[in-house]
Amino acid sequence: MGLLSFLHKSTDASTENQPSHLLENFLSGYSIEVIPRTADKVESFREILPAGTRVYIAHIEGTPIEDMVRTARRLADEGFPVMPHFPARIIKDRAELAEWIAQYQGEAGVTQGLLVGGGVATPVGEFKDSMQVLETGLFDGFTNLHVAGHPEGNRDIDPNGSDSMVMQAIKWKQAFSRRTDARVAITTQFCFEAGPVIAWADRLAAEEVDLPIHIGIAGPAQLHTLIKYAVSCGVGPSMKVLQRRAKDVTKLLLPYEPTDLLIELAAHKERHPDFGIDKVHFFPLGGIKTNANWVTENAGAAGRPASVG
Repeated sequence: MGLLSFLHKSTDASTENQPSHLLENFLSGYSIEVIPRTADKVESFREILPAGTRVYIAHIEGTPIEDMVRTARRLADEGFPVMPHFPARIIKDRAELAEWIAQYQGEAGVTQGLLVGGGVATPVGEFKDSMQVLETGLFDGFTNLHVAGHPEGNRDIDPNGSDSMVMQAIKWKQAFSRRTDARVAITTQFCFEAGPVIAWADRLAAEEVDLPIHIGIAGPAQLHTLIKYAVSCGVGPSMKVLQRRAKDVTKLLLPYEPTDLLIELAAHKERHPDFGIDKVHFFPLGGIKTNANWVTENAGAAGRPASVG
């Protein structure tokens, strides 16, 4: 359902059911992801992000840890909580992981981390998944530990198209959350359609997995950019949303915006308060400033930059 259709259907509803209200509530406390190269292009994060916005730092294979730590320190100095990625399959061994953590904590006071398998097929060292990294005990004392979620499955983990191994891993992480003092949550891959997300979150609830979900959303971007990232990241069924858009000549050259998707998820959350999505996490595929400005324009107080007060 498009935004105009939603507005039309909501004409007789109370103000509390309007899209602007839905987006403000749903996007409150959103997070965003950067890499050192894209972060360097932003003069001031305080001028574009709300105070307290959690900023993830994605660790791409080949990025020197010094660049990661430098970016973490810069963000922390601007007053933002930082959550670096710890990709299991690109970490050589326990000693290297301990060194990374020591640098992050010593230079930027980091106490949060996103633990993922990593974007390579063959591990460079002793870790093959995030569970092994968690079991090292090196994250004791961290306040927040997030793990990866895949609403549309993950062919790298379940080549047969099922979700049996993914579900087994999530249940292990659920059990881990019971024996750690850290707050554990699931941060997901981005997708473009609400239906698969809702079905996946409901499936987790049916399996008695109650970890909070931070749903991954692709920020505003050109269509060809989104398709490129979607293919490389293995985004599944909701790719048809982009494919339909590519066939529509009237939309082909217009930037994609996540408005309809977010409104649909926000409306579902309002109708079902126990729905597992707790926060929104943006992948700024069209640029950090573009993404942040879109939130500022569409989310009311939830998007007000820190410098505005």
